[in-house]
Amino acid sequence: MPNGYAAWAARWRVPLGFALGLAYLVFAQPTPALLGAGAVVALLGLLLRAWSAAHLMKNQQLATTGPYAHTRNPLYLGSALMGLGFAVAGGSWILGVAFVAFFLAVYWPVIRREEQFLRREFGEKYERYAASVPLFLPRLRRAANCDGKGSWGQYRRNREYEAALGYLAGLLFLVFKARLR
Repeated sequence: MPNGYAAWAARWRVPLGFALGLAYLVFAQPTPALLGAGAVVALLGLLLRAWSAAHLMKNQQLATTGPYAHTRNPLYLGSALMGLGFAVAGGSWILGVAFVAFFLAVYWPVIRREEQFLRREFGEKYERYAASVPLFLPRLRRAANCDGKGSWGQYRRNREYEAALGYLAGLLFLVFKARLR
């Protein structure tokens, strides 16, 4: 994937995500069962993002503890789970297809671009880490660095509470829309 496109995707991923969210508001057709199942999947994604943010000191040190001992991209994996969960909760297969297409077209190039940055920034340390930890889908066996201490202060500095607020707003919207049906 050309680096120019990855830079564009990095710049526009949030505004494009909001545009997808607006389409979601239109097409969502939640039912109680799908809402419950999707909310659980999205909550797992939110919790993974929170755990990840508590271990991430952006541009200061290479994160290798906590969820980063299982996958090099736990924040993006959490985002994927949240998106898929909301697609299920919305009750429309169109939402699921749109989210997967969005994730592959926008987030995947950003993941690869960030990996290039980490290689330049951390060199051999990152190479060793990349050789032992999968890029996206997590390794499920116990990892050596899994127990590193996360920090609620770091969670707040990374402003991850914004994802929690988005989760709650999305869930409330779906509950309201389901009650109107």
